[in-house]
Amino acid sequence: MAGFDWTRRTALGALVAAGGGIALSGCGGRASQASSEFEPSRFQTWSGGDPVYRLYPGDTIEVTVHTAPELSREVEVGPDGRASLPLVGSVMVSQKTAPEAARAIADGYARVLRDPIVEVRPMSFGSQRILVGGEVNTPGPYALPDGRTGVLEAVMLAGGFQTTARRSSVIVLRRAPDGGAMMRTVDVRAALRGQPADQIPLARHDVVFVPRSGIASVNLFIEQYIRGILPLDAGFNYLLYEATRD
Repeated sequence: MAGFDWTRRTALGALVAAGGGIALSGCGGRASQASSEFEPSRFQTWSGGDPVYRLYPGDTIEVTVHTAPELSREVEVGPDGRASLPLVGSVMVSQKTAPEAARAIADGYARVLRDPIVEVRPMSFGSQRILVGGEVNTPGPYALPDGRTGVLEAVMLAGGFQTTARRSSVIVLRRAPDGGAMMRTVDVRAALRGQPADQIPLARHDVVFVPRSGIASVNLFIEQYIRGILPLDAGFNYLLYEATRD
């Protein structure tokens, strides 16, 4: 047993020190990259509640000018995020809520009308897509079915979890109102058992990333860099995981 303890404290320390960098940059590159890329301190604090809908290119809006009804019409938000309107030309409305867009249009009409009263109402919506990646079977962009789609549903759209997925820490990235990025992690294990879980409704352009489990990364390290070089017993995988998981 003393030799076994020495293996844990000394030999494993040497292996981790000498080979850990190679493992994490090579076989475990995806796990290491995800860990640094998704460092929580790099992201803004997640703002709770359902996201307020903001206009986006491809949306169709109804612009009602109550003080000049002849100017009212339906317009599509162009690829540049602007709505083309009579008398005022193109007005930027992308990433604005409907009231914010109405104020921007009213400001434009204020140059040619006295006290314009403008109302904006979304009529139809352009592409509603999210991106699902990481340890899922078919990563890629997916159409957002509705405003109640959550993290678990997104993973199912992408073919479900791979066996290497870390279901306790699914990452969700969302663009903040100021253009920055917000991040939170969601534990979907309870939902998979049919129990109440921390599920949030996804919004257009959210990114759902499923990281690799720690034991999966260790197993890959064993297979590619150690097995066949050193004589290992069946419990070595678990031992290495326990020694390095902190």
